[in-house]
Amino acid sequence: MESKGTVVGIIGLGLIGGSAALRLRKVGFTKKIVGADQSKGNITKAIELGIIDKELELQELTKIADIIIVAIPVDASKHVIDKILTTCSKHQVVIDFGSTKSSVAQVVKKNENRKNYVACHPIAGTENSGPSAAFDSLFDDKVNIICDKESSSIDALETALKITNLLGMRPKFMDSKEHDRHIAYVSHLSHISSFTLGQTVLEVETNEENIFDMAGSGFESTVRLAKSSPSMWAPIFTENSENIIEVLAAYIANLEKYKLMIEQGNENGLQEAMKQTNRIRVVLDKSPNN
Repeated sequence: MESKGTVVGIIGLGLIGGSAALRLRKVGFTKKIVGADQSKGNITKAIELGIIDKELELQELTKIADIIIVAIPVDASKHVIDKILTTCSKHQVVIDFGSTKSSVAQVVKKNENRKNYVACHPIAGTENSGPSAAFDSLFDDKVNIICDKESSSIDALETALKITNLLGMRPKFMDSKEHDRHIAYVSHLSHISSFTLGQTVLEVETNEENIFDMAGSGFESTVRLAKSSPSMWAPIFTENSENIIEVLAAYIANLEKYKLMIEQGNENGLQEAMKQTNRIRVVLDKSPNN
């Protein structure tokens, strides 16, 4: 798809959708970006910040946008995507930026325009949310996981790859079920751990001044994700519940092992467990982002 005269529609004007719009405008891919969001406050702010040029209702946006990027909570996105595909024309491309993929894949698999849809998950984000949190370099040097590519048309896939490149990401291809299982370990568990740590500290340490004065950089970095949007993350946890429950069981088992070793005063066991876990440094040091 040629970018000249391309109209981009963004559904969901928060961090992800807003950042994508800012980048596509910055690189000159499009001169017209229209948007939709359930929050009137988000729409007003997105127009004020130059994220979108105009607000449109979903039905009208679907009529005029050549490329539609869906960046809304995953429990809602599967129904919105299916609705868009039902009425879209053959030249339109629908790209989903949600964090889970299996449930969407199941909903849209029988849609006659399934080939117009590309399931993507940009591995990017911050703990902040809303249009004010958006910035055009959010996706730089990040990975965009494209799922079930064989179900998308060649044109739709090429468009998604072009968007991936313009946003500054590199693509990785994966089956949607495989994606959801892996992402439960490397992303969803991290957020649950952060929320749980923050909750535990707030419950046990009732003196907020002590939290402020005594919290070191380790606590701050570990609990950072607990600032994330509950309206985005609660649906992710429920949509990917089967994988997350499996992951949590393994995580809780390891916590119990640490608890037992501490109760027993087993310093050697603790050191050995931590030494084995230090291997994660080798894995992370291989990342292109390091």
